[in-house]
Amino acid sequence: MKERIFTATMHPNRRTVLKTIALFAVGATAAGLRGLSEDQPADDSDASKIRAKLKAIPMDQKVNLTNDEWRKILTPEQFRVMREAGTEAAFCNAYWNNHGKGQYHCAACDNLIFDATAKFDSGTGWPSFYQPVKGSVVTHTDNSYGMSRTEVRCARCDSHLGHVFEDGPPPTGLRYCMNSVSLRFEPEK
Repeated sequence: MKERIFTATMHPNRRTVLKTIALFAVGATAAGLRGLSEDQPADDSDASKIRAKLKAIPMDQKVNLTNDEWRKILTPEQFRVMREAGTEAAFCNAYWNNHGKGQYHCAACDNLIFDATAKFDSGTGWPSFYQPVKGSVVTHTDNSYGMSRTEVRCARCDSHLGHVFEDGPPPTGLRYCMNSVSLRFEPEK
């Protein structure tokens, strides 16, 4: 009996883990990013050249930029999340409560990642989808924060997008829990 109680206290349920991560992310964002601009990076000549280079790469080809190049075209928050596998704060990001029709693209390379028809309200505070566009993402095991999760990355530029969990709705039973800062929403016209 003692072993069962010990096991229960050592393995909190997924919602508790998510709440803990959300509180950590809020604290880290408030403490670590104070004073950093959320605006788009300045469109200096280097950034313009990098954006032109990126646009010239066909959508079916991989994108390989250096960290210095990514820093010039991503905001500090986008770089922290997308290139350093960070997490943005829950319930105060751009798309967690977006119900518009359209498509979600990778904020770094413009790869089409999700259609809005696959979005659902997970109650977690991050935009959640039950299925990505076929071939748009790759997954990896992530053992950070003392737990094992499945990390989701853009298949085109290898940017961190979020994680996928097996507690989503039909038809897939999956919940792709994404960072808004990793996405760009394009409304349906």
